[in-house]
Amino acid sequence: MGDVPDPFIDLHTHSSVSDGTERPAELLQAAVAAGLEGVALTDHDTTAGWDEAVATARELPVTLLPGLELSTRIGYRSVHVLGYLVDPTDAALVAETTRIRDGRLARARRMVERIGADHPLTWDDVLAEASEGATIGRPHIADALVTRGLEPDRSAAFRGILHPASGYYEPHDAPSPLHGVELIRGAGGVPVIAHPAASSRGIVIDEEMLRTLVDAGLGGLEVDHRENVSHGKRTLLDWATRFDLFVTGSSDYHGTGKPNRLGEHRTSRAAFDAIVAAATGSAPVSGPGARLA
Repeated sequence: MGDVPDPFIDLHTHSSVSDGTERPAELLQAAVAAGLEGVALTDHDTTAGWDEAVATARELPVTLLPGLELSTRIGYRSVHVLGYLVDPTDAALVAETTRIRDGRLARARRMVERIGADHPLTWDDVLAEASEGATIGRPHIADALVTRGLEPDRSAAFRGILHPASGYYEPHDAPSPLHGVELIRGAGGVPVIAHPAASSRGIVIDEEMLRTLVDAGLGGLEVDHRENVSHGKRTLLDWATRFDLFVTGSSDYHGTGKPNRLGEHRTSRAAFDAIVAAATGSAPVSGPGARLA
């Protein structure tokens, strides 16, 4: 009898609660249509989409891994930490994500004021691109620029008006990666560094920092991601072996906001099981007929 193939699992997606273009329910429906058997909802710095996603997952043949993508920084370098199966009511995590979102909002307004001095863009234009309660950030500004005809698409906006060298950019305040890992573990979740070898930045942490994060409870590294460069992936796989970390593969799906497609990279059943076994904050949610139930 041959080996049973791994389920089709994608552990990094975004809904319109942050910077995706589909409601959480629509995202879950799209995941099933794409053949996914397991999917994680990981909106930026918020768990506000969980209730809708959970209710939908209970009606579909899929397993939902609720999570979030926590913003952290080392100097001017962004380091995103995926947190799976946290307790969404954990006081420390709620306080920090609220602070991050408030900071993002203020930063976005300042950027729009700068852009508006040179281009026909207003804050109302940006608000029109965000769903109620969404974490407003640069993607919403990008969408407003597209709607105004100032950029052809979101990706072009990030290469153009929203590029750090444009003069309109402003970094946002965020905790250190160490504090981010500690927050996720403190909330009963499992932390994984998202796209650590993205081509635009190189590997976002060094080995010394990695060792510190592992000591604090880092669980894994997102290796199979379209933005990770090949030589960076080799380093990440070496680190995963030496530091006993699991590796994940994910799409980083944003609906029509990015070209990334659901399931373009996948996570093994072993890594999925390791996350579930290590988490104490919450649990996966499965609908009728879900293979991972």
